[in-house]
Amino acid sequence: MQNHFTLRSNLLTISWLTLLLGGCASDPVPVPVPTTILSGEQMLSESQGIANMGDRWKKGKQLVDRGNILVREGRNKVDEGNRMIEEGEKEQRESEESYNNIKK
Repeated sequence: MQNHFTLRSNLLTISWLTLLLGGCASDPVPVPVPTTILSGEQMLSESQGIANMGDRWKKGKQLVDRGNILVREGRNKVDEGNRMIEEGEKEQRESEESYNNIKK
């Protein structure tokens, strides 16, 4: 019985050692790389680049707004021109009808 007990404890010890070594042999957890601190010149350069992009966006927005105003004004002028054409054609028809009535 004693021999059976010793064998069992030896197997248990070997199992625990195997698990322990397996845990130690696993890949280590990677250490996070600290972020690099930007230099003042690099920060200034990047901020100027971002400011330039903002300025370009503002200029683009102004062009879009001006273009929309011109389109709106153009449509108003086209509408006014069409109204003038209709009025002129009406006067021409009335004049032709009057002329034809006089000729009869």
